[in-house]
Amino acid sequence: MSIPSKIDHPLYRLLQDEDIAAFNEARKRGETCDLSNALLRGLDLRNMDASGLNMSGAYLRQADLRGIDFRETNLEGASICEAKISGVFFPKELHPHEIFMSVERGTRMRYHP
Repeated sequence: MSIPSKIDHPLYRLLQDEDIAAFNEARKRGETCDLSNALLRGLDLRNMDASGLNMSGAYLRQADLRGIDFRETNLEGASICEAKISGVFFPKELHPHEIFMSVERGTRMRYHP
């Protein structure tokens, strides 16, 4: 398993700056980036457009994820310990127990996207 790290990409920098409106606008223009193993700890990512993103192995501890639709997002191996997840849509393949264990204990979510 890779160690979460910062990514040298303009879209990642928008997330680090918590500029979700600009991130979503860039996504509407067709821009994308690989957020696998991305360090996103403690960020306010509410309502981020995550459709089609690879966020496998992402570290989202204490992030505010409220309102994000992850149904078309790869979250295999991501950790959401102590994250705010009210109103989040998760991939249908992801078992609720995996979500619970990740939020409560920080385990990596396991499923096959």
